Amino acid sequence: MPFKIIILGSGKGSNAEAILKAEKEGNLGNAVTMAIFSDIKDAPILDLAKKYKKNSEYIKCDPFSSKLKNDETEILVNKINKYNPDLVVLAGFMKILDSSIIKYLNGRIINLHPSLLPSFPGLNSIEKAFNYKVKITGCTVHWVTEKLDAGPIIDQASVKFDRNCSIDELKKKVHAEEHLLLPKVIKKISLSEISFLVN
Repeated sequence: MPFKIIILGSGKGSNAEAILKAEKEGNLGNAVTMAIFSDIKDAPILDLAKKYKKNSEYIKCDPFSSKLKNDETEILVNKINKYNPDLVVLAGFMKILDSSIIKYLNGRIINLHPSLLPSFPGLNSIEKAFNYKVKITGCTVHWVTEKLDAGPIIDQASVKFDRNCSIDELKKKVHAEEHLLLPKVIKKISLSEISFLVN
């Protein structure tokens, strides 16, 4: 039986493409991407769906709100239900999910965050790590709970850098690790090597 996933993103979709490449190359376990969703109508991540012959869904949202509203959440749930996924993957999705959808998905939603949580939650995490002059940063895949960027950590990848490293170089290093980590975690979940979070 295929392990069905849905990807949610808001931007270029480099992490979504890492997932899709892994799937195409047979390196995503039993996972099959059913659709890609975005809250941005012309987001490049939706073009990836066409490139890899996947379904795409636009979620119409208030562009000035950082959080999904009740009616937007209802639309998103209805769209998710069409595909009956085993796992929902947040890969650069910039809207905060309502607690109702997190409860509805009942421990079947993961998020990729560009820092070694619990350090530097929220936005601009790579810049925060750079400006704080830490020696090591990285990325984290965690289960999504109602508290932002605070769900149980599934796996992490670290990135060392020194003061000769520019912010752009650091971003490239972190993103490179993200592209390895996220497909690896999805593969392990699909093969039952990582157990689902039970709320």
